Amino acid sequence: MKKLTAIIVSLSIIIGIYIFSNVVIVAEKNPVNDLTVDAKTQKEVVEKLAKDLKENYVFPKVAEKMSNDLMNRLKRNEYSQITNADEFAKKLTAHMQAISKDRHLRVRTSDRPLPVRAKRTEPTEEEQKRFKAYLKRINYGFNKVERLEGNIGYIDLRGFTNHELGEKTVKHAMNFLANTDALIFDLRKNGGGSPRMVALISSYLFGDKPVHLNSLYWRKGNVTNDFWTKPEKANVKFEGKDVYILTSKRTFSAAEEFSYNLKNLKRATIVGETTGGGAHPGGIFRLAKHFSVFISTGRAISPITKTNWEGTGVEPHVKVSKEKALDTAHVIALEKALKNIDDPRMKKSIENVIKRKKEELSKSAEGIAQKTQVIF
Repeated sequence: MKKLTAIIVSLSIIIGIYIFSNVVIVAEKNPVNDLTVDAKTQKEVVEKLAKDLKENYVFPKVAEKMSNDLMNRLKRNEYSQITNADEFAKKLTAHMQAISKDRHLRVRTSDRPLPVRAKRTEPTEEEQKRFKAYLKRINYGFNKVERLEGNIGYIDLRGFTNHELGEKTVKHAMNFLANTDALIFDLRKNGGGSPRMVALISSYLFGDKPVHLNSLYWRKGNVTNDFWTKPEKANVKFEGKDVYILTSKRTFSAAEEFSYNLKNLKRATIVGETTGGGAHPGGIFRLAKHFSVFISTGRAISPITKTNWEGTGVEPHVKVSKEKALDTAHVIALEKALKNIDDPRMKKSIENVIKRKKEELSKSAEGIAQKTQVIF
């Protein structure tokens, strides 16, 4: 029973962070054009939004400013000309973010009527069933696990999903790459997820002593939860092996936490672009039959920096475009691994791979330069 409760709580957290961070991107690309909104619904949505912000947003003073701004705009009839639901949601999102600078804050629409729950944090049985099926279908975020040329491990991770449901998949992925000389995590298309999955995967990268990764402060209850590695959960350890993380502007939320944690612990080299800048976890609140909002109810606190990456993102050690990040990290990893190889034939083989990769990177840079010349 305790395990089931833990899964339900974890599911609610991920529904708030992981699913929102990723599915909303699809919703923006494919707006619900046939869903309309009238003045009555607008009033209902704005009033509920203002109330939920005041009661739940992690920074009370900022919440007060956002709430007052939204209510004043409603009174001035600023939304009266908007009839499309998706456009209305985007407008509310823009107004909240203009004040808070919080990219997690977002109103979204749903073509499916949203259920009214007795307790907001408890998903319905049907939601749990659909969510578990979804996680299984996306292989718990593991899109590709591969051994690259030169014995470099590669994991294309699209999300940090439920740590209990995805534990076996994590184990199989890490076991497969146990004999590689270095490890590359590709988070360029990772929109976030569960901090507990961040901690689980991180457990494979350190030794037998627990490491404090991050803390989350929650406004409700004024409590702080600490997240540590759990060495006993990792049957193989990559301690002593180089770790690289690929990032892009799309890398967000828990994916940023993973990058931020390992960067500050000097455990990984970040290669790519500065990340999106979302460090406030939270949950989804129902506003009306077809409207909900993600509200940041907490904030991350690094045990090292005593702050987080909100609004700034995680800056890479090696700044390159997202398209060049993988080859760049691969070359760096191979050059470091080359120093520990004595076999002449193996050494020559890796040198050839490095040479080829560098030539490809050079051609890629030349191609970008040529396109730039044509444009300008």
